[in-house]
Amino acid sequence: MPPTPEQPHLNGAYYGPSIPPKTKSSNRPSRRRGGGGSCNPLTCCFSCICSCIFNCIFQILITLAIILAIITLILWFVFRPNVPKFHVDDVTLTEFNLSDSNNTLHYNLNVNMTFRNPNRRLGIYYDKIEANGLYHGVRFSTADVVGFYLGHKKENNVSAVFKGEQVVSGVKGKYEAENGDGVFKIDLKLRLKIRFKVWWMKTPKFKPKFDCDLKVPLSVKGRVSDQKFERTKCDFDW
Repeated sequence: MPPTPEQPHLNGAYYGPSIPPKTKSSNRPSRRRGGGGSCNPLTCCFSCICSCIFNCIFQILITLAIILAIITLILWFVFRPNVPKFHVDDVTLTEFNLSDSNNTLHYNLNVNMTFRNPNRRLGIYYDKIEANGLYHGVRFSTADVVGFYLGHKKENNVSAVFKGEQVVSGVKGKYEAENGDGVFKIDLKLRLKIRFKVWWMKTPKFKPKFDCDLKVPLSVKGRVSDQKFERTKCDFDW
């Protein structure tokens, strides 16, 4: 095998093709395609301002809600409000006759009621009192009671008179059954508009309701039921 020719000594110089000189454009970093661009200063500033405003408004609303809840809780502990009380003391029914021919109900009903304010620090304005008489869910009469103011731990006796005639339907069978005993199931429903008075301040109007289920004996000449009317406590509903 012939000996390998000896390689010439290299001094580290580059003997390849010439390298073109660098230009200014080649020194600039290339931009990425498809997003990643810098944010517009005006857009960024506007977004920051809006975010700060919304955060401030939200914090203010939360603070106001907490303060209002604390004030309401303090007032409740101080005044301890109780719902009004209402009783039907006595009822006189001198006429309650359902016509066989045209389902006309002739009635004469007198109701004596007691309103009581159980609160020690709250007064109650009864701005409107609407009393409705119903027979097995069918309204046959409405009476308006004059409003009044009821002070602390006070009560007031009022009356409502229902007299006239009204066509009712769907109650003939129940009327015939109750007419034999002479005791009729009459519902008294009150629709109120009231305001509470706290010191010199008055609250907005509320619209509560009283519902009374009454068993009323008929009291006419020559026919008096053995059953007496019992004082009835009515249910309060907001």
